[in-house]
Amino acid sequence: MSPPCDIARSTQPPFAALAAAEPAKARPWWVNFVTGASAALSGWMFVHPMDVLKVRQQLMGEGGQKSAGVSAVARQVVQAEGVAGLYAGLSAAAARQLSYGNLRLGIYSSLKDALYGTSPAPPPAWATLGLGCVAGGTAAFLSNPVEVTLADGRLPPAERRNYSNVFSGLYRIGAEDGARAYFAGAHRTTRRTLRCVVPTMVRAMVVNMLQVGGYDVAKSSYSPYVAAKTRMQNQRPLADGTVMYTSLTQTLSKIANSEGIASLWNGFGPYFGRCGGHTVFMFLFMEQYKKVADRAYPTVV
Repeated sequence: MSPPCDIARSTQPPFAALAAAEPAKARPWWVNFVTGASAALSGWMFVHPMDVLKVRQQLMGEGGQKSAGVSAVARQVVQAEGVAGLYAGLSAAAARQLSYGNLRLGIYSSLKDALYGTSPAPPPAWATLGLGCVAGGTAAFLSNPVEVTLADGRLPPAERRNYSNVFSGLYRIGAEDGARAYFAGAHRTTRRTLRCVVPTMVRAMVVNMLQVGGYDVAKSSYSPYVAAKTRMQNQRPLADGTVMYTSLTQTLSKIANSEGIASLWNGFGPYFGRCGGHTVFMFLFMEQYKKVADRAYPTVV
């Protein structure tokens, strides 16, 4: 006589075999970019006023104006322009986060997934720092047209071109100054386009590297690059058609010689608040958006 059927042993959960045989879904390439853009933009909304104050402080010494503290600059902006002045240039800043912020996080995550996605061990520190540098520099170069447009909204009212929005700014820069101006550090075309975009790329490479490898370790190391970037992107041509700032090293040297070395760190307070706040909020949002992506693609390899 055959033994009784062992129901407990022979019974399997419904569709278990099919589920085991189903291949794992690969995460679509665009997911990293969507989560990056969403996190960068969400985090920026909390810190935009700090960026406006940083630019105003860094431009003070250029015309011989005495530097003032953050609170004094904030009072000047509010008295002259109202509270809305602290959010001047917000549309261009949002576009920057959707371009630069999106690209630097998306490129970094995509490179990391491509190189180390299947490795059980986390990538080494030197690799994450290197990927951060590559992603930051690439994103900065590709998004520099928006960066040039953004610079106008952060200027004092008398010095602005008053673009109605970021799309108007992009159109007017191309129509009035030519396509090369999109990759210049000034509002008008120069013969040193590559030199002018270098400060933006250097700053982005250092920022992205430090945010990946340790945000608060060397924050002050790139503040002078930010001062140079601000001066070069906001300068106007002189009477003879030339520009005051022509390269990263020349700009740093000129500011230090004419205004003192300490002036290279003007705006460091609001800059630290902006970058620190944006980093914290951005990665908080990033974790939440990644959870949403993981729920949509739970079997990512």
